Amino acid sequence: MKRILVVEDTEDNRQIVRDMLDAAGYEMLEALDGLTGVEMAASEKPDLILMDIQLPGIDGYEATRRIRANPAIAKVPIIAVTSYALSGDEAKTREAGCDGYVAKPFSPRQLLAMVREFLPDA
Repeated sequence: MKRILVVEDTEDNRQIVRDMLDAAGYEMLEALDGLTGVEMAASEKPDLILMDIQLPGIDGYEATRRIRANPAIAKVPIIAVTSYALSGDEAKTREAGCDGYVAKPFSPRQLLAMVREFLPDA
């Protein structure tokens, strides 16, 4: 079973993602802030990371940069899931090292389609 780390501080958003991933047959790991997300990425080595950008402590940009700086997990795909949807925000997530970008509010179907792009054999 593919494991997905969700770095998201809002319980409602985690619940939506949890329901979607459970239904699709993925195992979900949860981190409530950026620093915990970085630590869990290193210890759990998930197959994919869904990264909120607005997080307590370090933000999603910094968390992504730290994950990319760790050779053991640098290749894990990271999808930014963020309410930052202004022009230029997607480019900022890509500069930080994110592989994909989904704006909130998202449709679970849209998010799941992107997850499957990165984990096609699940």
